[in-house]
Amino acid sequence: MSILMVTGIEGARNCAAVVGAQLGMDVEVAEGRRAALAALRRREFSALVIDESLAECDPAAAEKICESAGLAIPMQINFAIAGAARLIREIRAALHRREREQTLARRAAAAAIETELKTTVAGLLLHSQLALSGGGVPAAVADRLRTVADLAGSLRQQLSAPTETRRETRA
Repeated sequence: MSILMVTGIEGARNCAAVVGAQLGMDVEVAEGRRAALAALRRREFSALVIDESLAECDPAAAEKICESAGLAIPMQINFAIAGAARLIREIRAALHRREREQTLARRAAAAAIETELKTTVAGLLLHSQLALSGGGVPAAVADRLRTVADLAGSLRQQLSAPTETRRETRA
């Protein structure tokens, strides 16, 4: 994990060293738009910190940098009035917020997939049982339908079990 700081302010490298040491991350400094875009092309960053004065002086450049940020969290900070301690707090808060959002997104995706699976399994079970209850089904086909019904029933039970129980079963 690394951070890109875009600023032309004097002492930015010292600030980057303090931020990097406190957060345990690599911090790269880009002094302008070109350097920032080149750094973003070279590698992926966790956070992108743009000096507010740079963003105000050249909003188009700041916009271009943010568009090229990829998955990095874009932040604007006034380096002239913010010290390293505030910068560290802001970056840490942004990274924690991102982590929480990713956790919530994973949970929502898992719930959606689980719901879809349950619906599909219920349909398989219902249709295989309906086919078996109809008359005139050849014995070989009936055996296959029973196998499908058994598999669907087993999968349905597994999906109905609490999440912790399923994790223990897999482990």
